[in-house]
Amino acid sequence: MSEDPAAAFRIEAGELLDQVEQDLLDLGNRLDDRRLVDAVFRGLHTLKGSGAMFGFTALAGFTHHCESAFDKVRKGQVPATAELVSVILSAGDHMRALVDGDAPGDRGDAILKALSIAVASARNGEAVAPEPPVPSQGGWTLFFRLPVDAMRHGTNPLTLLQELRDLGACTVAVHTDAVPPLSQLDPTDCHLAWNVTLLGDIPREAIEEVFIFVMDDMEIVLEPLGPPEAADTAVPLNIDAPGVTAQVGMSTEAGEAGSDRPATRVAGESIRIPAERLDILMDRVGELVIAQSRLSQLAHQDGGVALRSVSEEIERLSGELRDTMMGLRMVPVGTLFGRFRRLIHDLARETGKAIELVTDGEATEVDKTIIERLFDPLVHIVRNSCDHGLEAVEERRTAGKAEVGTVRLSAHQAGGEVVITISDDGRGIDRARVRAKAEANGLIAPGQVLTDGELLGLIFAPGFSTAAQVTSLSGRGVGMDVVKRTLEALRGTIDVTSVDGEGSTICLRIPLTLAIIDGLLVRVGEGRYVVPLSAVEECLELSRDEDLRSRGRSLICLRDQLVPYLRLREIFATGTPPDPYQKIVVVSVGAERVGLVVDQIVGNHQTVIKSMSSLHRGIGSFSGATILGDGNVALILDIGNLVDAAQPREERLLAAG
Repeated sequence: MSEDPAAAFRIEAGELLDQVEQDLLDLGNRLDDRRLVDAVFRGLHTLKGSGAMFGFTALAGFTHHCESAFDKVRKGQVPATAELVSVILSAGDHMRALVDGDAPGDRGDAILKALSIAVASARNGEAVAPEPPVPSQGGWTLFFRLPVDAMRHGTNPLTLLQELRDLGACTVAVHTDAVPPLSQLDPTDCHLAWNVTLLGDIPREAIEEVFIFVMDDMEIVLEPLGPPEAADTAVPLNIDAPGVTAQVGMSTEAGEAGSDRPATRVAGESIRIPAERLDILMDRVGELVIAQSRLSQLAHQDGGVALRSVSEEIERLSGELRDTMMGLRMVPVGTLFGRFRRLIHDLARETGKAIELVTDGEATEVDKTIIERLFDPLVHIVRNSCDHGLEAVEERRTAGKAEVGTVRLSAHQAGGEVVITISDDGRGIDRARVRAKAEANGLIAPGQVLTDGELLGLIFAPGFSTAAQVTSLSGRGVGMDVVKRTLEALRGTIDVTSVDGEGSTICLRIPLTLAIIDGLLVRVGEGRYVVPLSAVEECLELSRDEDLRSRGRSLICLRDQLVPYLRLREIFATGTPPDPYQKIVVVSVGAERVGLVVDQIVGNHQTVIKSMSSLHRGIGSFSGATILGDGNVALILDIGNLVDAAQPREERLLAAG
């Protein structure tokens, strides 16, 4: 079935508006950058034309007003101002609503009114850049060469030449030096270049507008009219005469020179695939991995050499397919960070604070599903940093800080996790206020002893807020609770640190993927469990004597360091005696190491993660389940929650012993 043209336009329009928004944010920092002004104008012009073509008349009409405003900026009739940029950003939000078909009718009128005020204010409030002077010779000389694939993308050179001719009297000469031999010529490639002489009082903008849709990819030189220069490879071309073809002479040397040019980009190198199709394909790959595990088990139980060989080959191919599929789902975290530039811009205007966003590690890749689900939690954290953390300009100046506050987003990969850090250089978290609010809400008893991490962790409690009053940004006590619940659903963890007067840092640790992981399959009693391999550091043997000696303290000396361990058989209440030679799987939990005592280590296992049922979803010790080769189900251990849940039990045993 062919794709709905309107649906395709909505996707293209969303990407175009994203690019216009980024260009506007850059322009807000460099108001005199003509390249950015041209880029915004081209984006609005394209959106208007495409919208009209696909029947989005309301979008085309609204965008026309924004395009006209930026056309005045482009022609130097009004300067670019921060207020104008802000209004066009708001207009972009309305354009998105028009694309989706759910725009309120009165909002567009309000934005257009604000746009008129911004343009008038810019015209009256600042000196206007003069129009580029028309050259004294009364014309221009123009050389241009289109991209080789221009005609394949719908650009007709003759149409461009005709538009230039419509501007005034002109002469055209064609360059043929790059044309390859006939045997190597692709009729869809454009190897020609042109010299055009235009006579008359023609503004530079009128000439540039002819090439507005190909300006970024072409070679163009536009200069005031000077003495004509002869070119050996230039052949006069009369574009008025229909059917006239220039006589082109090509030497062997010219053909060889043309063949040495870089190969043109093949059309169709990339294609657009709906995200849901990737999800379906990922599910199929997961089922294939389960079937391969079943085949491998059967081959090693009672299969011959030939069956084992086929099984190993399928295992290799399914592993490569899995890795390829995982690569398709991975997207750079920069796609997430880039969306916060607009948020910071709006928060700075709303709070009256000077705020700068700094990003680091944008190339770090994460599963697309995680990227989508992380946006809302990060929005809450960034809004809190700007509203509660960063001080006003006067307060920062008094404290001896830079007037511009900084919010930093950074990401890096650590094993099978991605670590995202949100930090600010503000006032830090007021611990006394957090404690007072927690006691008032009944979250803790008055005077209760808490570690610093436990105290700061109270900010994630439902309904908790230290704001003195509710604002449009924060104060209702719902944001940080959402952050914690989302991170728990992603099997992630949150750490908070804060220094008074220097700022706060929130560190999020999230698994790279939620689809397929490498795991260590272990047996505890009669049950089998999967430990995420990214958390495993090493495996040791726990003898019966050592097990008996360690009763009551559950510590083992590992290279002169004491490592606590948990007996999973007791935590899971298996009711079975321990194996004679138990094993300790040492795992990392944040910056700490903990041992997990199991009866047997079965081996590595490609783990296809399946969601827990609604009945078992509340059990914090497990993050999901997987199907083994024999059809049985193994639960996937959530190491962080398992250790947190087991600590009170171990403390009670230690006190009793």
